[in-house]
Amino acid sequence: MTADNGGRSDEGHRGHGHGHGHGHGHGITAADAVSASGRHVRRMVAALCVLVTFLVVEVVVALATGSLALLSDAGHMLTDVLGIGMALAAITAARRAARRASGTRRTFGLYRLEVLAALANALLLFAVAGFILYEAAHRFTDPPEVEGGPVMIAAAAGLVANLVAFALLRQGAAESINVRGAYLEVLADTLASVGVLIGAAVTLLFGWRYADPLVAVAIAAFVIPRTARLAGQALRILVQEAPAEVDVRQLRRDLVGLPAVVGVHDLHVWTLTSGMEVLQAHLTIETDGDTGTVLGEAQRMLAEKYGIHHATLQVEPAHLPMSCRELSW
Repeated sequence: MTADNGGRSDEGHRGHGHGHGHGHGHGITAADAVSASGRHVRRMVAALCVLVTFLVVEVVVALATGSLALLSDAGHMLTDVLGIGMALAAITAARRAARRASGTRRTFGLYRLEVLAALANALLLFAVAGFILYEAAHRFTDPPEVEGGPVMIAAAAGLVANLVAFALLRQGAAESINVRGAYLEVLADTLASVGVLIGAAVTLLFGWRYADPLVAVAIAAFVIPRTARLAGQALRILVQEAPAEVDVRQLRRDLVGLPAVVGVHDLHVWTLTSGMEVLQAHLTIETDGDTGTVLGEAQRMLAEKYGIHHATLQVEPAHLPMSCRELSW
């Protein structure tokens, strides 16, 4: 017996011959599902165009002046560009795959590509930060002369670009780990541009050559812990841990607390991609319990309290012996 999130039952569809009832709650379907990232594609494209334009400016000026701080800022802006580009590519692939997911080998489409793109962004940021720290270490022993004026102008232009991109991505960052990866990169780059401006001003006014490598090190130190958190979030999804905001023990208690439910086993909850939480569970009910009512109440509770709209629930009368209860995973 199946029921939608509103609790309606379909008497025409029965469970397997051994008397189980199955319910599937769907907030999104394989044919037309769009992940959290997909709702912000236009803003991401606009941010990408802005950043590409000013990336070219920073690279040219950094090479012309020999500024490591400006080059590090350009490096971070490059990760912004690559990050948003990978995010857009992943969203496009997931959208196309979702329309063809049913009946194919990729029954969940390619939604995980978004998470992989976020992890790739984190690894790229680690690499850039490592290079900047390595280069800065050499410059402390023999700091080169850097022209402060052109660096200030380029850094100011980069700051404007980052602020625009920051505003465009801010809303999507609250919903999608993929957009959040690009957003954090832009945030770090915004602060980096401020640091480059300060370093260039110190160099221009006082001629202190250590300002440029010091700013570069500060930028790298700021980025590394935030990048580690992003990588941790992506890995959490990839290893199918329960969403951080879901207390699995309390969720189990809430399911057991439903009318006629006497036990819960084979409970698994994980995140497919940003904004797409998935749950499966077997519910043991009283012998005279109504399967349709239990399915409806369980799906309604999961949607309203936990925001889980894709739940596959199997209902088993208590008097029937079920071998699945012996599973250890």
